[in-house]
Formats: sequence, structure tokens, C-alpha cells
Amino acid sequence: MNKYTERLYNGIIKENPTLVQMLGMCPTLAVTTSAINGVGMGLSTTAVLVLSNVVISALRKIIPDKVRVPAFIVVVASFVTMVQFLLQGYVPSLYESLGIYIPLIVVNCIILGRAESYASKNGVVLSLFDGLGMGLGFTFGLTAIGIVREILGSGQIFGYQLLPLATDTSAGFTPIIIFILAPGAFFVLAMLVAIQNYIRIRHEDNKKAAILAERQSAREEMAKAEAEKAAKIEAAKKAAAEKKAAEEAAAKETDNAEKPADTEEGGNE
Repeated sequence: MNKYTERLYNGIIKENPTLVQMLGMCPTLAVTTSAINGVGMGLSTTAVLVLSNVVISALRKIIPDKVRVPAFIVVVASFVTMVQFLLQGYVPSLYESLGIYIPLIVVNCIILGRAESYASKNGVVLSLFDGLGMGLGFTFGLTAIGIVREILGSGQIFGYQLLPLATDTSAGFTPIIIFILAPGAFFVLAMLVAIQNYIRIRHEDNKKAAILAERQSAREEMAKAEAEKAAKIEAAKKAAAEKKAAEEAAAKETDNAEKPADTEEGGNE
């Protein structure tokens, strides 16, 4: 995984601002009454986050440290104003649904946090991918919450009727109104965070189990190699002992063969 892919992975999965870091809770809980609102808010924030990260990263050596936060807010506010005018002009229905939460993107802690902790300390391209990853992670979180709330609260998804509603003459789905109200946002957020934590913990446990199994396999292979090495050493010692014994036996036979000849020579004299 290269550093650019890592920035995307961190923002969407590992450091998801909504489901992991629990940042930007105000728009998360307020505008996610439907999936389309979640997508609209998420993509608007993503656009501002990417553009502000790029500009702040490009100007990081020019902006004085003493005024960096006001400078960051000016940059972010400029892009928020652009996004607000674009939504108002081209997607007026979404603009009306999001309402005051579009201008409040200026003080969204995700944007200011990434500007302060990452964009002001890293290059333009890395900051772009960091903003894109965090923005997509925020969009994913808002959309997931909006989908669940919309299905349970009205039986719809992206405005389309997914579950037939019950009528006086036919059975069907009865909307759970609480899920499109404020308490429903907390319930759905808690449920999604619990699911995300369960999956993450299971993944970490499986990863730890795999590491332990790999270490155990490595230890077994090492023990096997040590046993084979010891067996080879023992075999070499045994072969050396047998060779030495054979040499000693041969030397003894040679000595025994020479002794009669010496005795015979002495008797002739």
C-alpha cells in the first residue's frame, strides 16, 4: 500500500471521521433524515475539504504561525461560499434541505482539524488525497446513517418507496417515525458504530491469530531445523568415531603383522 492509497484507506476505514473519530456530529445527526441529504452534505464537505487542503498546503510556508487559524478559516469560508452558491443555483431542493448546515461547514472540526494537523505540514498531493479520503469517509458515514433512518422511518431509500406501506385495506410496512426524528439519529449512529467496532475487533483478533500461527509455524520450523542440524552433527560425530576406530584397528593389525617379522630376523642372527 503506497502513501496515497494509505491516505484514502485511513480516511474511509481506519480513521473514518464519523464512525471512528466521532467528528462533525452536528451535521451527522441533523441532516441525515434521508440518504440523499447524507450524500449531498458529505460531497459538499468533501469538495471544501479537498480544495482547502490543497490551498493551505500550497501556502503553508507563507502563512505565519500566529495567524494560521484565521487564515485557514478564510480559505475554508471562501470555498464554502462557492459550494453554497453552486447548490443554491443548481440543486435548490438539496440546498433547502441542508439549510443552515451548509454555511456551518466553515467551522466543521473535520476541515479545520485536517488543515491544522495535516495540510499545513505536508505536500499538496498528499494533502489532496488526505482530504479526499476524509471527505469520502464522512460521506460514507452520513449516507449509511441516512439510508438506515430513511428505510426505517419511511420505508424509502433515496426517495424511492422500498417497502410498501400499510393501508386500511392491505398489510405492509408501518414507518417507525422515531428514526426520522432526533433520537433516531443517535440510535442509528450507535448501531453503526457498534457494528463497525465489532468488525474491527474481529479483524484485529483474526490478524493477531494469524500472526501467532505464523510465529508458531516459524518456531516449529526452527525447532525442526535445529533437530535436523543436531542429527547431522551426531551423525558426523558417529562417522568420525567409526573412522577413527577403523584407523586404530588398521594400525593395530599393521603392528601385529610387523612383530613376527622382527622376531624372525632376531632368531636368525
